[in-house]
Amino acid sequence: MIDRLTVDRILDAANIVDVVSDFVTLKRAGANLKGLCPFHDDRTPSFMVSPSKNICKCFACGKGGTPVHFIMEHEQLTYPEALRYLAKKYHIEIKEREQTDEEKAEQSERESMFVVNEWANEWFQKQMNDTVDGRAVGLAYFRQRGFRDDIIKKFQLGFCPDKFDAQWQAAKAEGYNEEFILKTGLCIRNEQTGKTYDRFRNRVIFPIHTISGKVVGFGGRVLDSRTKGVQVKYQNSPESVIYSKKRELYGLYLAKQAIVKNELCYLVEGYTDVMAMHQQGVENVVASSGTALTEDQIRAIHRFTENIVVIYDGDAAGIKASQRGIDMLLAEGMNVKLLLLPDGDDPDSFARKHTATEYQEYLRDHQVDFIQFKTNLLLEEAQNDPIKLSRLVNNIVQSLSVIPDDITRTFYIKETAQTLEMDERLITSAVAKVRKQQREERQKQRERERLQAQAQAQGPSSDAPHAIVNEGADAPEEEEHEAIVVTPEDIEHSSATTPSLIGRAGGDSSSTFLKTEALLVQMIVRHGEKVMCDVDDEETGEKHPLTVVDFIQYSLDSDNIELRSPLHRQILVEALEHEHEEGFRCDRYFENHPDINVANLANELAHDPETLSKIHSKGTAVKPEEERLVELLPHLMTDYKLAIVEESLRNIFLEMRDPAVMADKERSVALMKQYQDMKAVQKELGRKCGDRVIN
Repeated sequence: MIDRLTVDRILDAANIVDVVSDFVTLKRAGANLKGLCPFHDDRTPSFMVSPSKNICKCFACGKGGTPVHFIMEHEQLTYPEALRYLAKKYHIEIKEREQTDEEKAEQSERESMFVVNEWANEWFQKQMNDTVDGRAVGLAYFRQRGFRDDIIKKFQLGFCPDKFDAQWQAAKAEGYNEEFILKTGLCIRNEQTGKTYDRFRNRVIFPIHTISGKVVGFGGRVLDSRTKGVQVKYQNSPESVIYSKKRELYGLYLAKQAIVKNELCYLVEGYTDVMAMHQQGVENVVASSGTALTEDQIRAIHRFTENIVVIYDGDAAGIKASQRGIDMLLAEGMNVKLLLLPDGDDPDSFARKHTATEYQEYLRDHQVDFIQFKTNLLLEEAQNDPIKLSRLVNNIVQSLSVIPDDITRTFYIKETAQTLEMDERLITSAVAKVRKQQREERQKQRERERLQAQAQAQGPSSDAPHAIVNEGADAPEEEEHEAIVVTPEDIEHSSATTPSLIGRAGGDSSSTFLKTEALLVQMIVRHGEKVMCDVDDEETGEKHPLTVVDFIQYSLDSDNIELRSPLHRQILVEALEHEHEEGFRCDRYFENHPDINVANLANELAHDPETLSKIHSKGTAVKPEEERLVELLPHLMTDYKLAIVEESLRNIFLEMRDPAVMADKERSVALMKQYQDMKAVQKELGRKCGDRVIN
């Protein structure tokens, strides 16, 4: 792993203008520069680069960030890979930190398997291109299928000879460890006889790459002369620590930039379909490799675009059988269209019948919206049968219900109602009912997971989380603590993947609470590692420096509460883990974080002009924020706790208004006592804030 000092050198050297200029033509626009966005089809310059802040941002599609994140996005690299890219650009020597024995063992196994796969990939290509049998059998097969030599080379296609253990013997002769040759699945050992043989013998080979270009596995196809009576023509590498078929998409490594550029991804079934489309000039295409589409694969596509066209070579019945995968795409927020090829063609055979221009025009002109296609298909099948029509409506309602965006879902409901000649309100009501059932089931599942995690982490006798104890009064009984819990439940859907909550205070009851929490995290990002004061050690009498992040964690722990946003909690935890490392700075660390959600939030917080100093200045001249930490942090923490208490009071009050609850005398008395206890806490916190709390 890259050590912290080397990372800092890379971050210091990386100049946003210098990095972006390698890919975008920039022109001066006042203090900034602008150009056409490389992440979408930008006709008017909307991509801004700020030399002073060392960040970039497209004001049309929203993409951008630090130099590291620009390279991650543009080149589709991981965080460490982007750092290495920049290190090479600026001629910085990479220094790796010492890993633990466990990390070394795990990384060694993975790297060893990747090394073996890379060797195997080259070996397969040499067998096809440099041997008589390879050219006569393997290379001839691809050429007969109509593939040009440049496409064969582009996809690194190969051939495994029809020999029992040719690859096994070659790998051992090259000095590769037998354990890793077997773990990659290139060869198979018969446990009874002890003999080892090649998995892919007498097959043409399709290497499968990760998104960063590493060879993670292989697909082998039996030759046409041997397919008679063979049910399974393709054989893939087995599941391993580096390869999982449900995660990989064939061709994604070669397609990612084209997908981003065209803001569209074509999804096909097989390896040769992808190759044929590349040969026709369509590079934004991936294949699920003949397996049912998985959530991992959908998320991989969604990283690059929300628009997907599923190309089918089957009939309508085949499309109906694939409905689950389509519904999964809709649920992920994808804009889904279908494209049927004529006369039973697949993308490969269709390509052999048409020129590149004809092929691209057909793809462009024959895309059909999935919901419309499904409605027309099922309507034709149902005809005038009331029972079939009822099933049709319920089938479509299921697909409509998984669409997450309200506007998109409403549009589809309207279109479906018009197509079916039904009352729109009826379909809306049916969709709402299904969504309610789905929501209740998700809530039950989350609650089950929460209770299970709580039981494992705390045990049955632990205090309830998030409870606030009034230090100035008698603490309520433990069962009453359980009612003083901040609700609503954790803001997973609003903060785990979204940017800053600052300035988003609305009319809901949690807006003040969330805004105050975001301000706390802003202080961590800006000043987390800085010392705000010295504190006395009660045992030794010595003074110890107290950093901002230490103060925040101590203050939260003292009242048994925690930050509610998962993203905020992540920032706090990582700041605590790294604050004592030499040269560590919270702003730099989080603005260049490998998690793009953390980085986006940190950049927004770090550069937000509405500083905490201004919020508490009340119009008077004040010192810089950094010089007022010892004053600002306690004030902000008190504001935060007060917001939690007020949120709890609102929830208790709402529960007390429930007639069923008030009819339960024991419960109503307990609620009233909780309310009084919380009011006492509110008064005490209000006094610390300098505000009068009215009964």
